[in-house]
Amino acid sequence: MPALESPKAQWVPQISLTSLGGSASSQLQSMFAGKNAYWYAAGSLSEPIFDAGRIRSNYHLSQAQEQEMLLDYQKTILNALKDVSDSLVGYKETRERREQQAALVVSAADAVRLARLRYSGGNTSYLEVLTTDTDLYDAQLQLAQSQEQEAASLVQLYAALGGGWQ
Repeated sequence: MPALESPKAQWVPQISLTSLGGSASSQLQSMFAGKNAYWYAAGSLSEPIFDAGRIRSNYHLSQAQEQEMLLDYQKTILNALKDVSDSLVGYKETRERREQQAALVVSAADAVRLARLRYSGGNTSYLEVLTTDTDLYDAQLQLAQSQEQEAASLVQLYAALGGGWQ
């Protein structure tokens, strides 16, 4: 089985050389000289002549695989950027919603204060105070929900940026 090589390397001839040396004599000084020494050297040359297009097909296959991996990589990067962009937009929207809800809570609290002043001055019934209290509690509940959604969108943004957990 040949070593792993690039398809482009299969286009050039492959040369391999082997040699074997030895001696029939046990004396060291006559080891490489004289009639007792023998040497064997061999070489081989293999050239891709008749391959029925195998090398060319392997080369084109490897190019197509490389292009496919590159496209997969680009797709992964684009998906990651899309996730980050979507998370940024989601966080911005939930933050704006929370800020609006906080302003609504401030307005509802002011309405409660004014309703209590009118009631203490005898200008309105206690029903108006109760109604404004209910509106304030609803606004506070919605603010808490908006804060929860903002925190969740911040976590999604952190995860989209590679925050370290999945």
